[in-house]
Amino acid sequence: MKKFLRRDSARHSQFGKRRKKMLKWKKPNGRDNKMREKRRGYPKIVSIGYKNKKQKEIIKIIRNIKDLKKIKKGELIILGNIGKKKKIEIIKKANSENLEFLNINIKKFLDKLNKIKK
Repeated sequence: MKKFLRRDSARHSQFGKRRKKMLKWKKPNGRDNKMREKRRGYPKIVSIGYKNKKQKEIIKIIRNIKDLKKIKKGELIILGNIGKKKKIEIIKKANSENLEFLNINIKKFLDKLNKIKK
């Protein structure tokens, strides 16, 4: 991904000189601004065409145990909107099959569940 810098960010500390968090993009304006005019040799400005490529991997949504059986090794999976009872069943089954979800940490969830039972 291209890092777009604010105009004169290297010159002034309030614009982010030696302060990475302060490096925020602001569109250059001004009558004679070379960056706004997109002149050669000046930093690029945010415009259409710099968007990141989307992941080509397909993400599967799991809503029941039948869906979990269809998953193959290495596929990206997300746990859908379901109740706690079904969620517990699905997570235990996924844990036994060594599957990982993108939106939930299985180990933390099961530890929390065991604490509540005790």
